[in-house]
Amino acid sequence: MNFSAWIKKKVQKNCQNMQPKETVGIIAGSGMLPVMLVDFLKNQQKDVFVISLKGHANKSLFPNDVNLKEVRLGAVGTTFKLLKKHHVKEIVFIGGVKRPSLKEIYPDLKGLSFLTKLSLKALGDDGLLRLIISEVEKEGFKVKGIHELMPNVLVPSGVLTNKAPSKSDWVDILRAREVAKLLGQADVGQAVISQQGMILALEGIEGTKELIKRTKQLKRKGGGGVLYKAVKPHQEKRIDMPTIGPDTVQCVHDAGFIGIGVDAFNVLLAEPEKTIKLANKLNIFIVGVEENDLKKVVQKTVKKNKSEK
Repeated sequence: MNFSAWIKKKVQKNCQNMQPKETVGIIAGSGMLPVMLVDFLKNQQKDVFVISLKGHANKSLFPNDVNLKEVRLGAVGTTFKLLKKHHVKEIVFIGGVKRPSLKEIYPDLKGLSFLTKLSLKALGDDGLLRLIISEVEKEGFKVKGIHELMPNVLVPSGVLTNKAPSKSDWVDILRAREVAKLLGQADVGQAVISQQGMILALEGIEGTKELIKRTKQLKRKGGGGVLYKAVKPHQEKRIDMPTIGPDTVQCVHDAGFIGIGVDAFNVLLAEPEKTIKLANKLNIFIVGVEENDLKKVVQKTVKKNKSEK
């Protein structure tokens, strides 16, 4: 190798070393999922930068050594500047965010432009989220779902708990799932509660926790009662996926119901060990359901009905 070639190679290597390392940006709302993602990425030796949404995320839950800035929801311009400053290329939106009023958002100039574009569109939740993603990616970022970086955060297929659904519970699961899918087609909610083959309540804008609380008053005499959470047919999974966790289990138990069913591989499981441990303690079942599971239940029900005639 001649001297000039050696110099060229050395310069190229130095330039590569000088290039900033790409960082994963996390727009964090409430709950433990943002913290779980930070821990997972750090274990993967990836750099992380967290935007903690003021009034939504609890920044004290994150490790002390994590690079974090607290930003109000309407400060869109500030958020973009911070993400670019920290060399963020991929962004994950994760955690709960309560729907704020315009007064609560108090947008900066970039936020105002952002909101103007959104307000000009007559969109449901999914359409709104897709538009948000489109606007974010126009800034040069790539939006990723938490499940794309952390696949084990999804509820797997099958029974996760010591307690398994009974035959009558499967009837409730089947019925609740059917209605949840119809609810999703209307882009309304993601959860349904069924007991003894009857639909007790549908999720609206209030969220799953409040749905369970109000349904306690509607509980019928006798046992049973299942909460089912389903992904919407056209759900934008990168930014909004159904979630269950310890709070879900506790609410189901407090309302007097006995189980939780979800679409397998399409629902996030926050704090899995804590969730399953609590479900076992409270004798609540959790089951991830696939199409094949439902087909088997239907076939058994049909055979049973024929034999009884």
